[in-house]
Amino acid sequence: MIVRRGSEIKSSEITSKDAFLRYAQTRRGFLAGAAALGVSAFVGGTRMFADDKLKTVPSAYAVNETETPLKKATTFNNFYEFGTDKGDPSQNAHTLHTRPWTIELTGLVKKPQTVGVDDLMAYRPIENRVYRHRCVEAWSMVIPWDGYSLAELINFAQPLPSAKYVQFISKLDRKQMPELPGGFDWPYSEGLRMDEAMNPLTLLCFGCYGETLPNQNGAPVRVVIPWKYGFKSAKSIVKINFTDKQPKTLWNESNSGEYGFYSNVNPQVNHPRWSQGHERRIDTSLLPHTIPTLMFNGYGDQVASMYNGMDLKKNY
Repeated sequence: MIVRRGSEIKSSEITSKDAFLRYAQTRRGFLAGAAALGVSAFVGGTRMFADDKLKTVPSAYAVNETETPLKKATTFNNFYEFGTDKGDPSQNAHTLHTRPWTIELTGLVKKPQTVGVDDLMAYRPIENRVYRHRCVEAWSMVIPWDGYSLAELINFAQPLPSAKYVQFISKLDRKQMPELPGGFDWPYSEGLRMDEAMNPLTLLCFGCYGETLPNQNGAPVRVVIPWKYGFKSAKSIVKINFTDKQPKTLWNESNSGEYGFYSNVNPQVNHPRWSQGHERRIDTSLLPHTIPTLMFNGYGDQVASMYNGMDLKKNY
Protein backbone atom coordinates (compact mmCIF):
# COMPACT_ATOMS: atom_id res chain seq x y z
CA MET A 1 0.00 0.00 0.00
CA ILE A 2 1.18 3.53 -0.70
CA VAL A 3 -0.11 6.92 0.34
CA ARG A 4 -0.38 9.69 -2.19
CA ARG A 5 0.20 13.20 -0.89
CA GLY A 6 -2.01 16.10 -1.80
CA SER A 7 -0.09 18.67 -3.82
CA GLU A 8 0.58 22.18 -2.60
CA ILE A 9 -1.66 24.90 -4.06
CA LYS A 10 0.12 26.88 -6.76
CA SER A 11 -0.65 30.55 -7.25
CA SER A 12 -1.93 29.69 -10.71
CA GLU A 13 -4.54 27.41 -9.14
CA ILE A 14 -6.08 30.02 -6.83
CA THR A 15 -9.70 30.73 -7.64
CA SER A 16 -10.30 34.16 -9.12
CA LYS A 17 -12.38 36.61 -7.11
CA ASP A 18 -15.22 36.60 -9.66
CA ALA A 19 -15.33 32.80 -9.79
CA PHE A 20 -15.34 32.57 -6.00
CA LEU A 21 -18.15 35.08 -5.67
CA ARG A 22 -20.25 33.16 -8.20
CA TYR A 23 -19.64 29.90 -6.31
CA ALA A 24 -20.29 31.51 -2.93
CA GLN A 25 -23.59 32.93 -4.13
CA THR A 26 -24.68 29.51 -5.39
CA ARG A 27 -23.60 27.86 -2.14
CA ARG A 28 -25.44 30.41 0.01
CA GLY A 29 -28.61 29.69 -1.95
CA PHE A 30 -28.23 25.96 -1.34
CA LEU A 31 -27.49 26.38 2.35
CA ALA A 32 -30.52 28.61 2.80
CA GLY A 33 -32.69 25.90 1.29
CA ALA A 34 -30.96 23.24 3.33
CA ALA A 35 -31.55 25.16 6.53
CA ALA A 36 -35.25 25.25 5.74
CA LEU A 37 -35.15 21.45 5.50
CA GLY A 38 -33.26 21.12 8.73
CA VAL A 39 -30.10 20.04 6.88
CA SER A 40 -26.99 21.03 8.79
CA ALA A 41 -24.51 18.44 7.57
CA PHE A 42 -23.52 20.42 4.48
CA VAL A 43 -22.52 23.51 6.46
CA GLY A 44 -18.84 22.70 6.25
CA GLY A 45 -15.85 24.57 4.95
CA THR A 46 -16.16 25.69 1.34
CA ARG A 47 -13.82 23.72 -0.91
CA MET A 48 -11.70 25.88 -3.16
CA PHE A 49 -10.96 24.70 -6.67
CA ALA A 50 -9.73 26.50 -9.76
CA ASP A 51 -10.49 25.59 -13.33
CA ASP A 52 -10.40 21.78 -13.43
CA LYS A 53 -8.02 21.27 -10.50
CA LEU A 54 -9.07 19.60 -7.26
CA LYS A 55 -7.53 20.05 -3.85
CA THR A 56 -7.14 16.54 -2.44
CA VAL A 57 -6.01 15.08 0.86
CA PRO A 58 -3.86 11.96 1.41
CA SER A 59 -5.56 8.57 1.46
CA ALA A 60 -4.54 5.10 2.61
CA TYR A 61 -6.50 3.58 -0.29
CA ALA A 62 -3.87 3.02 -2.93
CA VAL A 63 -2.22 0.15 -4.77
CA ASN A 64 1.50 0.07 -5.44
CA GLU A 65 1.15 -0.50 -9.16
CA THR A 66 1.98 1.52 -12.26
CA GLU A 67 -0.78 4.00 -13.00
CA THR A 68 -2.38 4.14 -16.41
CA PRO A 69 -1.41 7.39 -18.16
CA LEU A 70 -4.12 10.05 -18.16
CA LYS A 71 -4.29 10.11 -21.96
CA LYS A 72 -5.03 6.38 -22.14
CA ALA A 73 -7.56 6.50 -19.30
CA THR A 74 -9.49 9.31 -21.00
CA THR A 75 -9.46 8.04 -24.59
CA PHE A 76 -10.21 4.33 -24.08
CA ASN A 77 -13.62 4.28 -22.45
CA ASN A 78 -17.01 2.64 -22.31
CA PHE A 79 -19.76 5.26 -22.08
CA TYR A 80 -22.46 4.03 -24.42
CA GLU A 81 -24.52 7.19 -24.18
CA PHE A 82 -21.82 8.78 -26.35
CA GLY A 83 -21.14 5.85 -28.70
CA THR A 84 -20.26 2.18 -28.49
CA ASP A 85 -16.63 2.29 -29.65
CA LYS A 86 -13.83 2.90 -27.15
CA GLY A 87 -12.79 6.18 -28.74
CA ASP A 88 -16.32 7.57 -29.10
CA PRO A 89 -16.77 9.07 -25.60
CA SER A 90 -13.62 11.22 -25.80
CA GLN A 91 -14.78 12.49 -29.18
CA ASN A 92 -18.47 12.97 -28.41
CA ALA A 93 -18.95 13.67 -24.69
CA HIS A 94 -18.13 17.38 -25.03
CA THR A 95 -21.87 17.85 -25.66
CA LEU A 96 -22.62 17.00 -22.01
CA HIS A 97 -23.35 20.08 -19.86
CA THR A 98 -22.17 19.43 -16.29
CA ARG A 99 -23.37 22.69 -14.70
CA PRO A 100 -25.85 23.25 -13.27
CA TRP A 101 -26.14 19.69 -11.97
CA THR A 102 -28.23 18.25 -9.17
CA ILE A 103 -28.68 14.79 -7.68
CA GLU A 104 -32.01 13.57 -6.30
CA LEU A 105 -31.98 11.46 -3.13
CA THR A 106 -35.22 9.52 -3.35
CA GLY A 107 -37.11 6.43 -2.24
CA LEU A 108 -36.88 4.99 1.26
CA VAL A 109 -35.21 7.95 2.96
CA LYS A 110 -36.24 10.09 5.89
CA LYS A 111 -36.79 13.11 3.64
CA PRO A 112 -36.35 13.06 -0.15
CA GLN A 113 -34.31 16.01 -1.37
CA THR A 114 -32.15 17.37 -4.15
CA VAL A 115 -28.55 18.50 -3.70
CA GLY A 116 -26.14 20.34 -5.99
CA VAL A 117 -22.97 18.64 -7.16
CA ASP A 118 -20.75 21.51 -5.99
CA ASP A 119 -22.18 21.16 -2.50
CA LEU A 120 -21.51 17.45 -2.59
CA MET A 121 -17.92 18.21 -3.53
CA ALA A 122 -17.66 20.51 -0.53
CA TYR A 123 -19.33 18.10 1.90
CA ARG A 124 -16.25 16.04 2.78
CA PRO A 125 -12.51 16.26 2.05
CA ILE A 126 -11.69 14.97 -1.41
CA GLU A 127 -9.36 11.97 -1.13
CA ASN A 128 -7.01 10.69 -3.80
CA ARG A 129 -7.41 6.90 -4.12
CA VAL A 130 -5.47 4.72 -6.55
CA TYR A 131 -7.68 1.78 -7.53
CA ARG A 132 -7.44 -1.11 -9.94
CA HIS A 133 -10.16 -0.81 -12.58
CA ARG A 134 -11.24 -4.10 -14.19
CA CYS A 135 -13.58 -4.12 -17.18
CA VAL A 136 -15.84 -7.11 -17.83
CA GLU A 137 -14.23 -7.18 -21.30
CA ALA A 138 -10.99 -8.45 -19.66
CA TRP A 139 -8.91 -5.29 -19.82
CA SER A 140 -7.80 -3.26 -16.84
CA MET A 141 -6.23 0.00 -15.73
CA VAL A 142 -4.88 1.56 -12.53
CA ILE A 143 -6.50 4.95 -11.99
CA PRO A 144 -6.09 7.65 -9.31
CA TRP A 145 -9.66 8.67 -8.49
CA ASP A 146 -10.71 11.67 -6.35
CA GLY A 147 -13.70 11.60 -4.04
CA TYR A 148 -14.88 10.26 -0.69
CA SER A 149 -16.71 7.17 0.54
CA LEU A 150 -20.29 6.92 -0.70
CA ALA A 151 -21.21 5.96 2.88
CA GLU A 152 -20.82 9.64 3.83
CA LEU A 153 -23.61 10.66 1.47
CA ILE A 154 -25.77 7.69 2.45
CA ASN A 155 -25.52 8.69 6.10
CA PHE A 156 -26.57 12.20 5.14
CA ALA A 157 -29.55 10.86 3.14
CA GLN A 158 -30.76 8.92 6.21
CA PRO A 159 -32.22 5.82 4.54
CA LEU A 160 -35.01 4.03 6.37
CA PRO A 161 -34.31 0.62 7.96
CA SER A 162 -36.36 -0.94 5.16
CA ALA A 163 -33.90 0.26 2.51
CA LYS A 164 -31.84 -2.76 1.40
CA TYR A 165 -30.49 -1.55 -1.95
CA VAL A 166 -29.17 1.62 -3.55
CA GLN A 167 -29.92 2.38 -7.21
CA PHE A 168 -28.03 4.90 -9.36
CA ILE A 169 -29.67 6.60 -12.35
CA SER A 170 -27.52 8.33 -14.95
CA LYS A 171 -28.28 11.40 -17.02
CA LEU A 172 -30.46 10.93 -20.09
CA ASP A 173 -30.72 13.82 -22.53
CA ARG A 174 -31.04 12.90 -26.18
CA LYS A 175 -30.07 16.40 -27.29
CA GLN A 176 -26.82 16.20 -25.33
CA MET A 177 -26.37 12.54 -26.27
CA PRO A 178 -27.01 12.40 -30.03
CA GLU A 179 -24.99 9.16 -30.33
CA LEU A 180 -27.29 7.34 -27.89
CA PRO A 181 -27.70 3.80 -29.30
CA GLY A 182 -31.01 2.01 -29.54
CA GLY A 183 -31.78 -1.39 -28.09
CA PHE A 184 -31.22 -0.45 -24.43
CA ASP A 185 -33.63 0.52 -21.68
CA TRP A 186 -32.34 4.03 -21.00
CA PRO A 187 -31.54 5.80 -18.74
CA TYR A 188 -28.52 3.84 -17.54
CA SER A 189 -29.15 2.34 -14.12
CA GLU A 190 -27.04 0.36 -11.70
CA GLY A 191 -27.44 -0.86 -8.15
CA LEU A 192 -25.75 -2.20 -5.04
CA ARG A 193 -26.83 -4.00 -1.93
CA MET A 194 -26.77 -1.59 1.02
CA ASP A 195 -23.73 -3.20 2.65
CA GLU A 196 -21.83 -2.93 -0.65
CA ALA A 197 -22.76 0.73 -0.98
CA MET A 198 -21.67 1.39 2.61
CA ASN A 199 -18.31 -0.36 2.24
CA PRO A 200 -15.53 2.23 2.69
CA LEU A 201 -14.02 1.28 -0.68
CA THR A 202 -17.13 2.40 -2.58
CA LEU A 203 -16.25 5.87 -3.80
CA LEU A 204 -18.45 8.84 -4.65
CA CYS A 205 -16.14 10.25 -7.28
CA PHE A 206 -15.73 13.78 -8.63
CA GLY A 207 -12.32 13.61 -10.27
CA CYS A 208 -9.32 11.64 -11.43
CA TYR A 209 -5.64 12.45 -11.73
CA GLY A 210 -6.16 15.47 -9.47
CA GLU A 211 -8.63 17.12 -11.85
CA THR A 212 -12.40 17.17 -12.11
CA LEU A 213 -13.79 14.24 -14.06
CA PRO A 214 -13.60 14.53 -17.83
CA ASN A 215 -17.02 14.14 -19.42
CA GLN A 216 -16.06 10.81 -20.96
CA ASN A 217 -15.15 9.44 -17.53
CA GLY A 218 -18.51 10.21 -15.95
CA ALA A 219 -18.56 13.91 -15.09
CA PRO A 220 -19.51 15.51 -12.87
CA VAL A 221 -20.15 12.69 -10.37
CA ARG A 222 -19.99 8.90 -10.54
CA VAL A 223 -19.40 5.94 -8.27
CA VAL A 224 -16.36 3.66 -8.33
CA ILE A 225 -16.62 0.12 -6.93
CA PRO A 226 -13.15 -1.37 -7.43
CA TRP A 227 -13.92 -5.02 -6.66
CA LYS A 228 -16.65 -5.19 -9.30
CA TYR A 229 -16.53 -5.03 -13.07
CA GLY A 230 -16.43 -1.48 -14.34
CA PHE A 231 -19.98 -1.28 -15.70
CA LYS A 232 -21.26 -1.40 -12.10
CA SER A 233 -19.69 2.04 -11.51
CA ALA A 234 -22.46 4.30 -12.80
CA LYS A 235 -21.45 7.57 -14.47
CA SER A 236 -23.01 11.07 -14.62
CA ILE A 237 -25.46 10.32 -11.81
CA VAL A 238 -28.63 12.39 -11.43
CA LYS A 239 -30.59 10.22 -8.98
CA ILE A 240 -29.77 7.92 -6.06
CA ASN A 241 -32.77 5.83 -5.10
CA PHE A 242 -33.11 3.74 -1.94
CA THR A 243 -35.31 0.67 -2.22
CA ASP A 244 -36.26 -2.54 -0.44
CA LYS A 245 -36.07 -4.63 -3.62
CA GLN A 246 -33.17 -5.50 -5.89
CA PRO A 247 -33.29 -2.73 -8.51
CA LYS A 248 -33.31 -3.23 -12.24
CA THR A 249 -29.96 -2.48 -13.86
CA LEU A 250 -29.36 -1.83 -17.53
CA TRP A 251 -26.88 -4.58 -18.39
CA ASN A 252 -28.51 -7.21 -16.20
CA GLU A 253 -31.87 -6.45 -17.82
CA SER A 254 -30.33 -6.47 -21.30
CA ASN A 255 -28.62 -9.85 -20.90
CA SER A 256 -28.78 -11.49 -17.49
CA GLY A 257 -26.91 -14.53 -18.78
CA GLU A 258 -23.78 -12.46 -19.37
CA TYR A 259 -24.06 -9.64 -16.83
CA GLY A 260 -25.05 -10.56 -13.30
CA PHE A 261 -26.39 -8.17 -10.70
CA TYR A 262 -23.37 -8.61 -8.44
CA SER A 263 -20.66 -8.76 -11.13
CA ASN A 264 -17.84 -9.20 -8.64
CA VAL A 265 -14.50 -9.69 -10.37
CA ASN A 266 -14.06 -13.45 -10.30
CA PRO A 267 -11.42 -15.27 -12.37
CA GLN A 268 -13.24 -18.56 -11.74
CA VAL A 269 -16.44 -17.46 -13.48
CA ASN A 270 -15.90 -16.88 -17.19
CA HIS A 271 -17.96 -14.64 -19.38
CA PRO A 272 -19.86 -16.85 -21.84
CA ARG A 273 -17.72 -15.46 -24.67
CA TRP A 274 -14.28 -15.17 -23.05
CA SER A 275 -12.16 -16.18 -20.08
CA GLN A 276 -11.96 -13.96 -17.02
CA GLY A 277 -8.83 -15.65 -15.72
CA HIS A 278 -6.51 -13.03 -17.23
CA GLU A 279 -6.73 -9.39 -18.24
CA ARG A 280 -4.97 -6.97 -20.57
CA ARG A 281 -3.38 -4.31 -18.36
CA ILE A 282 -3.27 -0.91 -20.01
CA ASP A 283 -0.51 1.16 -18.43
CA THR A 284 2.70 2.85 -19.58
CA SER A 285 3.63 -0.04 -21.88
CA LEU A 286 3.38 0.55 -25.60
CA LEU A 287 1.03 -2.43 -25.83
CA PRO A 288 -1.27 -3.99 -23.21
CA HIS A 289 0.28 -6.97 -21.44
CA THR A 290 -1.54 -9.91 -19.91
CA ILE A 291 -1.66 -10.47 -16.15
CA PRO A 292 -3.66 -12.89 -13.96
CA THR A 293 -6.98 -11.60 -12.68
CA LEU A 294 -7.31 -11.45 -8.88
CA MET A 295 -10.40 -12.54 -6.98
CA PHE A 296 -12.46 -9.44 -6.11
CA ASN A 297 -9.84 -7.56 -8.18
CA GLY A 298 -7.42 -7.92 -5.27
CA TYR A 299 -9.72 -6.37 -2.64
CA GLY A 300 -10.89 -9.62 -1.04
CA ASP A 301 -9.55 -8.80 2.41
CA GLN A 302 -11.88 -5.78 2.49
CA VAL A 303 -14.99 -7.14 0.78
CA ALA A 304 -15.09 -10.96 0.80
CA SER A 305 -16.88 -11.15 4.16
CA MET A 306 -19.97 -9.54 2.60
CA TYR A 307 -20.47 -12.66 0.51
CA ASN A 308 -19.91 -15.35 3.14
CA GLY A 309 -22.14 -18.32 2.42
CA MET A 310 -23.07 -17.14 -1.07
CA ASP A 311 -22.53 -19.22 -4.18
CA LEU A 312 -20.47 -16.75 -6.21
CA LYS A 313 -20.96 -18.76 -9.39
CA LYS A 314 -24.72 -18.71 -9.06
CA ASN A 315 -24.77 -15.14 -7.73
CA TYR A 316 -22.35 -13.82 -10.33
